[in-house]
Amino acid sequence: MVPGYDFDMVDEPFSFPRAPMGPSADTVLVTRFDRLELGQILNVYGRMVAAGEWRDYAVDFLEDCAVFSIFRRSSEMPLFRVEKRPRLRARQGQYAVIATGGLVMKRGHELAQVLRIFDKKLLKALG
Repeated sequence: MVPGYDFDMVDEPFSFPRAPMGPSADTVLVTRFDRLELGQILNVYGRMVAAGEWRDYAVDFLEDCAVFSIFRRSSEMPLFRVEKRPRLRARQGQYAVIATGGLVMKRGHELAQVLRIFDKKLLKALG
């Protein structure tokens, strides 16, 4: 008993509410780049930053697509967007590189092959 108090102190564990573990009806599924895909994109991004061509990026995960946006300056519109749209997997391929005006520069089923479009730009920047 604590002097001045008329109750006993009991050590009880705190219980915190937890988020549900499985998918529920109000869970929104989003499309994401996996670790290998993000590694491939960041590899190309790092080479172009080292060449002085790119300076900033943004990553967006939406319901129907994942987008890696590439900027020359952070206050501009993105120069390029690398998009992953799983719904197009069976048709044109789920990966695409899209230029500022919306021009699809390359689309395909394999991310490595789609990212090869930047190899030409890297050679031009270094040369």
